[in-house]
Amino acid sequence: MTRVGIIGAGHIGSTLARGLVARGYEVAISNSRGPETLGDLVAELGSSAQAATATDAAAFGDWVIVTVPLKAIDQLPAEQLAGKIVVDTNNYYWERDGRIAALDEKQTTTSQLLQERLPESTVVKGFNHIMASQILTDGRPAGTDGRRALATASDSDEAVAFITELYDEFGYDTVNIGPLQDSWRVERDQPAYVVPQTADELRANLARAER
Repeated sequence: MTRVGIIGAGHIGSTLARGLVARGYEVAISNSRGPETLGDLVAELGSSAQAATATDAAAFGDWVIVTVPLKAIDQLPAEQLAGKIVVDTNNYYWERDGRIAALDEKQTTTSQLLQERLPESTVVKGFNHIMASQILTDGRPAGTDGRRALATASDSDEAVAFITELYDEFGYDTVNIGPLQDSWRVERDQPAYVVPQTADELRANLARAER
């Protein structure tokens, strides 16, 4: 699965695009302003990348990264994302997204909201609790002492196995939180959020999380 659609070309989306192209993937990347605004990024990425609409990026990818503000998930092309693994990088920032009662009242999680929006896709949490500037710099070979770990959550064992392999390609160990309903443990204001940590430290921080 070497063709990747990326919906969202902000800090995380563009950084992951760079990392994926460097690892031999083909990438189609989109933003909310149109493919014509991504010329500089695509020129930097080279021949393995193309600018696209969100619909075309979703159709292009064997799997897809969704890295748009939470308030924009209703605009995602669900039909083109059907049957695919969707990596969800999002967190809830009420200052940007507006207040969402179900999240404020701890009734759901951001990844569950995305899964509800994409019922025929398989959502897996990924790259949401690392700063974009660290994604391509903090990775280390497997077995390295102190190797940084990243968490994931999904209702699918297959998707967890997929993101585990992807994290390893980028140089990170994986800690599986469990189902999407538990993904709040690694989101904003929790102990594991944007903190460099080993797998053991990450597990401890996830256990310390309070809702």
